[in-house]
Amino acid sequence: MAAVFGSSGGIGRSLCEGLAAKGCEVIHAGSRRGQEPAGGPFRPFAFDLTDEDSIAAAAMAMKDEPPEWVIVASGVLTLADGTGPERSYRHVEAAGMAEVFALNTIGPALVAKHMLRLMPRKERFVFAALSARVGSISDNGIGGWHSYRASKAALNMLLRNYAIELGRTHEAGVVVGLHPGTVDTALSEPFQKNLPEGQLTEPGDAAGELLGVLARLGPQDSGKVFDYAGKVVPA
Repeated sequence: MAAVFGSSGGIGRSLCEGLAAKGCEVIHAGSRRGQEPAGGPFRPFAFDLTDEDSIAAAAMAMKDEPPEWVIVASGVLTLADGTGPERSYRHVEAAGMAEVFALNTIGPALVAKHMLRLMPRKERFVFAALSARVGSISDNGIGGWHSYRASKAALNMLLRNYAIELGRTHEAGVVVGLHPGTVDTALSEPFQKNLPEGQLTEPGDAAGELLGVLARLGPQDSGKVFDYAGKVVPA
């Protein structure tokens, strides 16, 4: 059993389809409209990353049979008004930064708040959230994209914190971040023009790689961020 928060996006939808292809019998598929995917193993539900009550209600609906895998596949790079990642500190604005953090950091943190408490203490479970290599502080050599980088770095820290806390009581749990690479989705579309040949990945391929990585991880990996090839992204 699995739950995907963000099932209507390119990667999220492909994660749902990948889980179904692997034989997952029940897949809770969460989106703002709460309508797709549907049928077969899919159980659509509505949630909003900026509305904690909606997240709490979704978790409550799963409490009797909690999913073994929870994946947060939501996030934002370019805001709805077209504002993209800042290339200079001069472009940072409070409202835009707050919105990016609400969707990339606070929302996933709240999903964790309500879903992790459902997880079994003695059995393996996976909680994963889509992160990004640009959230790595030590790997940052070019700067820019201030709000996006900072929001992902903060998310990575929270995942590390949660992993440490859960490790004290849930010996088989896995809490990680995932870097999917550059995937051909609406999120990355404005930034695909100058990509090197072969660097852009189809959503289905990216989802398959990420699910393969999650299947191989154990408690010793909890608190880290892994890329699509299973390599650790430096903090």
